[in-house]
Amino acid sequence: MSGHHPLRSVLKVGSNTMVSRLLGFARDVILARLFGAGEMADAFFVAFRVPNLFRRLFGEGAFSQSFIPVLGEYRATRPASEVRAFVADVAGWLALALAIVTIVGMLGASAVVYAIAPGFADNPDKFHLTVELLRITFPYLFFISLVALAGGVLNTYGHFTVPAFTPVFLNLSIIAAAVFWAPHLQQPAIAVAWGVLIGGVAQLLFQLPALRRVGHLHWPRLRRRDPGVRQLLRLMGPAAFGASVAQINLFLNTILASLVGANVVSYLYYSDRLVEFPLGVFGVALGTVVLPLLSRQAAERSPRFPQTLDWALRLTWLIGLPATVGLLILAQPLLISLFRYGAYTAEDARQSALSLTGYGLGILPIIAARVLAPAFYAHQNTRTPVRFAMISVAVNMGISLILAWPLQQLGLALATSTAALVNALMLWRRLRHDGIFQAQPGWRVFLLKTGGLALLMGIVLLYLRGTRPSGCRCHSGNGCYGCSAW
Repeated sequence: MSGHHPLRSVLKVGSNTMVSRLLGFARDVILARLFGAGEMADAFFVAFRVPNLFRRLFGEGAFSQSFIPVLGEYRATRPASEVRAFVADVAGWLALALAIVTIVGMLGASAVVYAIAPGFADNPDKFHLTVELLRITFPYLFFISLVALAGGVLNTYGHFTVPAFTPVFLNLSIIAAAVFWAPHLQQPAIAVAWGVLIGGVAQLLFQLPALRRVGHLHWPRLRRRDPGVRQLLRLMGPAAFGASVAQINLFLNTILASLVGANVVSYLYYSDRLVEFPLGVFGVALGTVVLPLLSRQAAERSPRFPQTLDWALRLTWLIGLPATVGLLILAQPLLISLFRYGAYTAEDARQSALSLTGYGLGILPIIAARVLAPAFYAHQNTRTPVRFAMISVAVNMGISLILAWPLQQLGLALATSTAALVNALMLWRRLRHDGIFQAQPGWRVFLLKTGGLALLMGIVLLYLRGTRPSGCRCHSGNGCYGCSAW
């Protein structure tokens, strides 16, 4: 196939996401300097994680996976007036559901914190701070899920730049709150929590002009007879169930992190931020472009569907393999270089490097799943990926319970990566079995070339990591990166 058009789209999404991720790194450096890996950091990260977990259900999770294929079908087969009516109806019902969940979440913040981080209850100050922060951040769910709706519309119409650039406003808002407001408060985390909420509002406002340009800036409405809404709900049923199972797994990891040791929540957060760089820049870019492209090809019954999937898998390997090698070898140096300021200590970096190593092993399968699952969604099959997600979540839960106490953050990260591998392998086997994925010629040579280059890259990085700067007298065995005085 000619991969020029989708590749340009991937590069466009990736470049804009890169800007957001770089600002995200700046944000996390500032938060590490402000909070370190202590009680305030744990409280904020849990309060920030909760609306993000729900966002994966109402935003880019079950909703987007079901909405984009239906919208693509409507656009290909229905008049523009019916497409506009469908989008308005979906916006109305989604906004109503989000409003209810947000209100319930704010009122029940104490119960939510106790459920997701029961270990915090042993420290009343930490527990109450987390509850207060969660009441501020929970409305972020409302705005960011509507952002996902707008982004789905824009991506379906081939407009990738605005949705990819939108997260920049969240990072700018958090940075501004941390730098200019937080130093003046007794609890700096409160200012950062408000920065999260303001960032959610800013992201939604930024997308409105783009929606107007594609003709889909509508007042939400609650019409119950739209067949597209019924079709969307039918697809969302299994997808929402699967996403809920996945969220249960994430809740379990947070629960275990709050129980197995001090500051484990923070160690996992900082390492996750580095893993999210290749996942966010490349994995999300691929998934963002591939889903509407495959949905259109499926609706048109195009013979190029298997070729598009093969191209996306090759790009996954080409990007994911060196990213994995780099993170595994440079885990601790990267953490020290990025976060070793202010309250974030050398020991924090060493502990975070353990979980970064575990998470790094999951880069390839996670990106692969984000390419393989859209092949099912494009055919409006949400049941199969959900079934596989449930199996992988069970694997994650089992391994987490076994490894959490002896290995703490490393065990939890390894469980996540192992479950991702199981999920990707099941998706790949089923697509081959159903004849949806057909490997194109040249895979063997491609794997040999990329594998050899990755090996060479790893050898060079190992050599450079062991090189000590001039005048270094450190004898830690890990170069100057292992020095507590770094």
